[in-house]
Amino acid sequence: MSKGLLVVESPAKVKTLQKFLGADYVIKASVGHIKDLPEGELGVDLQKDFQPQYVTISGKGKIIRELKKASKDVKNIYLGPDPDREGEAIAWHIAEEIGNGDKNIYRVLFNEITQKAVLDAIRHPGKLQQSKYEAQQARRILDRLVGYQVSPILWEKVRRGLSAGRVQSVAVRMVCEREREIQDFVSQEYWSLTATVKGKDSAVSFDAKLTKWKGKKVKMANEAETLAIRKTLESVPYSVSKIVQQEKQRHPFPPFITSRLQQEAYRKLSFPAKKTMWIAQKLYEGVDLGPLGTVALITYMRTDSVRVSTEAVQQVRGWIKERFGDAYLPSKPNVYKSRRGAQEAHEAIRPTSIEMEPEKVKPHLDKDQWALYKLIWDRFVASQMPSADFLQTTVEIKANDAVFTAVGTVPVFQGFMILYVEGEDNQENGNGEKKLPPLTEGEALELLALTPRQHFTQPPYRFSEATLIKELEEKGIGRPSTYAAILATIKEKEYVRLEKGKFSPTELGCLVNDLLVVNFPDIFDVEFTAQMEENLDQIEEGGKDWVEALKEFYLPFEKDLAMAKISMRDVKRELIPTDIVCERCGSEMVKRWGKRGYFLACSTYPKCTYTREVEGNGENQVETDAKCEKCGSAMVVKNGRFGRFLACSNYPKCKFTRSLDTGVRCPQEGCNGLIVERKTRKGRTFYGCSNYPNCTYALWDKPVPEKCPQCGFPFLLEKHGKGGVTKRCPQKDCGYRASE
Repeated sequence: MSKGLLVVESPAKVKTLQKFLGADYVIKASVGHIKDLPEGELGVDLQKDFQPQYVTISGKGKIIRELKKASKDVKNIYLGPDPDREGEAIAWHIAEEIGNGDKNIYRVLFNEITQKAVLDAIRHPGKLQQSKYEAQQARRILDRLVGYQVSPILWEKVRRGLSAGRVQSVAVRMVCEREREIQDFVSQEYWSLTATVKGKDSAVSFDAKLTKWKGKKVKMANEAETLAIRKTLESVPYSVSKIVQQEKQRHPFPPFITSRLQQEAYRKLSFPAKKTMWIAQKLYEGVDLGPLGTVALITYMRTDSVRVSTEAVQQVRGWIKERFGDAYLPSKPNVYKSRRGAQEAHEAIRPTSIEMEPEKVKPHLDKDQWALYKLIWDRFVASQMPSADFLQTTVEIKANDAVFTAVGTVPVFQGFMILYVEGEDNQENGNGEKKLPPLTEGEALELLALTPRQHFTQPPYRFSEATLIKELEEKGIGRPSTYAAILATIKEKEYVRLEKGKFSPTELGCLVNDLLVVNFPDIFDVEFTAQMEENLDQIEEGGKDWVEALKEFYLPFEKDLAMAKISMRDVKRELIPTDIVCERCGSEMVKRWGKRGYFLACSTYPKCTYTREVEGNGENQVETDAKCEKCGSAMVVKNGRFGRFLACSNYPKCKFTRSLDTGVRCPQEGCNGLIVERKTRKGRTFYGCSNYPNCTYALWDKPVPEKCPQCGFPFLLEKHGKGGVTKRCPQKDCGYRASE
């Protein structure tokens, strides 16, 4: 007879675990959940304290029979699904199916799949945690109540196939509200004045920005004001009035938790959250390392704790000392504090063995696996290294009524940054060195140039995957195991689109969001949703009854639900009057909702079936300075199937259209074309000559009609990235680049 049956979630773990436990144990995989709420019906008894009606998941009957068969000849059953709420629910359902009075049912938790961790778990098994299971069950029921009761209203009022989710809809709301902030933002013009100076006996020049004018913080609102100040300062003496040196430190970051791993993998590797978790799952379950067999390389990847075992800290400190020396080893281990409510039973995400260096395992991993593993490795090792030291020098330069300031930062000691530097969102990376030449107070300086620059205040950034996860985490929406699924769902449902790495809401997303927010003001409120997450945590900790938590949620939700069925806008049947006349029969056109959003249709339908795009009614159009070549009316920017284009504002009387040009002429010799905006077959925007196919000149970055200040080329290329707006010269041998 075998010593026991061990049941885990993933078949990928079986081979590794069998190697550790030998023939004394039978190891089987449940392949995820075996039971769930039924599809196609609510599956929750609202009259009997929300009792769930679980059914066997399609295709899992065979697995249950195999588990029952394997359990017949053993006394001890060890349930080892993942160490989170979902894993606890899987373990609970397995126990219900194969457990009986003469069996010992144990719960074993593997934070890492190493021989030591597995054997320790088997030798010291625990019990099933009812409160943890009830927290998962409460979440599942909450999601079912919202999804299965709100979605049918959207089907009735908007279109079939739409879905509402307790957490996903809040994420869409965040994207929609950010988009409205951007649309409502009014950009303000401002100017800067930069002095390029050098010491009298120095060959090295440096830049300093005007910070004070006549004793006050400088504010230059327009070009005239800036040029007036510039004229005043062109012929005055410049000298160093003050030098301040300060020691600065940058501290290492804690090892990864799930959300931080997803954010950093997006920033540095451009991995969507879903891809990051898929790769991390493989690294956790085990990778074939040739002669070493299948080896698990990282600890469990769904965690919100930064705790690290004493043994792992000792191992990494020994490695740091051997590789980098005593200077890179703090006198005592670095300790990090997890956020409130974190599950401290888990560890942070780290390598399972410090001996498995990234370069050693690289031949056995694919490109993406190695990149993510190296990211986890570097972050963990750097977390136990000392802070980086910098010397910051601030120089003030006096020029009559003006004060210019230059700041230089040079590294003194690299510390953890010798190995790892964290990525940043929506700003220039400030980790680089900016060195000032040796200067002394009172030293006279030679003015080489005074450069005025125009700037505009920028609207809030759209969310990237990294910043949306960060926002969800900071507001307490969702949990580590759910972020990837949330982002994947809102993209798949076409509530948001991802363009150039940034989320923007679709017309459908905005419509559904507005309907849900108006009709369910509490349920889809950010703070309300965060409080529900707190309630689930309290259920897991044994501080709140799961039925009571569901009652608190359902009483107001039930009232909103009944009201929404009656009062929610019936978008599907809504006919919005317009002043536009049908070109076919002369009747009034109405605005209707269809599969692709709003469109214009004849009000006499089905007698007249004429339809056209809604852009023709003049709404949401941006007027340009361009004039129609046929009638002389102003041209407006519209959106069509193949992207944006220019159309006559006198439509439908004049139907002239042309490609949206950039105001930049094609630089090819002998070509008189304009550079226009185009789209590839996959929808990616690029810029090409209007004389295509006779001229094939094309660019990925947007050309702007600004002469290069360095070489005089007639236009610059503009790019919006994480660091803001960058403009550069397209001439490779010029090298001009400036950031705003």
